[in-house]
Amino acid sequence: MKKIFVLGGTGFVGAHVCEKLVRDGWAVTVPTRRRANANHIKLLPGLTVLELDVHNEAALNQAVAGQDALVNLVAILHGTQAAFERTHVALPRKIAKACLANGVKHMVHLSALGTDALQPQKLPSMYLRSKGEGEAVLIQAATGAGADAGCAGFDLSILRPSVIFGAEDKFLNVFAKLQKIFPVMPLAGADAQFQPVWVEDVATAAVRCLDGASEAASPRTIELVGPEVFTLKQLVQLSGQLAGLGGGFGRPVLGLPDWAARLQAKLMGLAPGEPVMSTDNLDSMKVPNVASGKLPGLESLGITASALQPIAQGYLQGR
Repeated sequence: MKKIFVLGGTGFVGAHVCEKLVRDGWAVTVPTRRRANANHIKLLPGLTVLELDVHNEAALNQAVAGQDALVNLVAILHGTQAAFERTHVALPRKIAKACLANGVKHMVHLSALGTDALQPQKLPSMYLRSKGEGEAVLIQAATGAGADAGCAGFDLSILRPSVIFGAEDKFLNVFAKLQKIFPVMPLAGADAQFQPVWVEDVATAAVRCLDGASEAASPRTIELVGPEVFTLKQLVQLSGQLAGLGGGFGRPVLGLPDWAARLQAKLMGLAPGEPVMSTDNLDSMKVPNVASGKLPGLESLGITASALQPIAQGYLQGR
């Protein structure tokens, strides 16, 4: 049985990826700091939960031994420069070293639409810059550049999704919940563009890359987007409408001017818990979160992108 190590397997996307891998016949190992974090996936047949700090390089290297493939889904949306560096650059570097040292043949890495591995420092946010730097680290390792003698690299698929939606998402669900509280929605980044992609399509793409469905040479970069482009304002309005708020019309959404948007984002970033938006998110939205048209997409893996509204209606209705 093929063995695979899935970092971030307990998360929103990770749970869907693990389910599909198990169905595809993989023996899946999911590392997590706390075993309780994996309660929702631990009963999947052939799945092993391993208590592990993935940032511990020696422990990670030992855990990867004997694996045929690896999927990295670990990411953060908010944090300091140091936090983004640790999660999006240093961790991929440790993962790449572990893959090379243990002869892992295939790797799938979840990145982000709008980033750039060639010129990451030109990007407007810490999030996008760190994502690009992480891609560059993995590409170098996968091609054998700078690797130790005898290390031949590995097959690498980099997936760049737009914002991901699904029943457990923290995007449309959050905006629908906010509209239950507020009669009017003042919104930073209202004109920012997104091309939302369904979590099931993202998970299917990851598995098909491992199965060799892509004809593009490694390292390959694939953009994962849905069939429609929306502004953030349209998505917020749609979340309220599908949740049946305001008589089915949603709440009024008021786009904020830049100075007010940055103030709102800064205040949200200071709130306790995980923020809805930060100033770094606002900086990321300066880059349209839509397909460039220069890279292969879901269709290159034989996947027809799913439309947002019919799926979102199913989980937002009555929320």
